[in-house]
This record gives sequence, structure tokens and C-alpha cells, in this order.
Amino acid sequence: TEKVRFVQRQIYNRQQQFMFDSDVGHYVGFTPYGEKQARYRNSDPELMEDVRAAVDTYCRHNY
Repeated sequence: TEKVRFVQRQIYNRQQQFMFDSDVGHYVGFTPYGEKQARYRNSDPELMEDVRAAVDTYCRHNY
């Protein structure tokens, strides 16, 4: 089985605001706005469950 990874990035005006990487397991912010969004998203257990499962939903079936 190959290692499959899900990455979701939010970019505005050519600047990465925040991202989720399934290898890390939580959102990481890169700007003040992105840090606020990352904290908000990481505090929502239902959202985190969905986004952590995204690697199986969107990615793994292709391999």
C-alpha cells in the first residue's frame, strides 16, 4: 500500500493563509488571519473528524 496524503490549502492574494495536512493531523496558520482560522477549525471536533477522514474519502480509492 502506498502512503497517501490529503493536503488542503487556503490561499488569498498569492499568500498561503492556512493549511491542513493529513500527516500533521491539524490546521496550521501562516498569517495572523490564518492562525485565527486554524485555531477555530482545530477546535471543532466534527470538522476535524471529517477532514481527517478525507484522505480515505478523496484520495486512497485512487491507489
